[in-house]
Amino acid sequence: MTELKEIQQLLQLYFKGESSLEDERRLETYFQSGNVAEEVAEYAEFFGGISELANVVDDSTIEEEVMDYILENESREKKKYFSMWKTVTGIAASVIIVMGGFLFFQQQQKPFEDTFEDPEQAYAYATHTLQFVSEKYSKGLAELSNFDKLRKGNKPIKESTAPVVEFYKGVERMENEQQQ
Repeated sequence: MTELKEIQQLLQLYFKGESSLEDERRLETYFQSGNVAEEVAEYAEFFGGISELANVVDDSTIEEEVMDYILENESREKKKYFSMWKTVTGIAASVIIVMGGFLFFQQQQKPFEDTFEDPEQAYAYATHTLQFVSEKYSKGLAELSNFDKLRKGNKPIKESTAPVVEFYKGVERMENEQQQ
């Protein structure tokens, strides 16, 4: 078998992922030799780059650099999606506001519709409702009479503290006069 055919077979195995370490070394040696057939010359640069990387792999910082690169790209992707999410939610909120305003405006434009067809039936219902409200209002006013009792009970306390309040007002007036 000629050397070119053997190299082509090894290339096929390599790109299928079925080559052995020995096959890969053979390819690397062939492409670094400088005596490469024209039919496979396009792969020379590829295998030259791989052999350079193989020498760099021993570098202890390569792992850190790769992780930094991955994390940096991951962070960029998250920021991009977060920015896109903010934009989409902003647009959705705007659409909801516009639609709500439109529906509200449309609701306001509807003509008033009566709930009762018979006016006497409507009058009877309104009378019943007003009586209900009147009863609740009267009950609430009756509870307010307790405030009058509180006001009367509070009167002796106010009268007994009046001299103290007048004393403090006098002290405040004197302080104000001294400051002027």
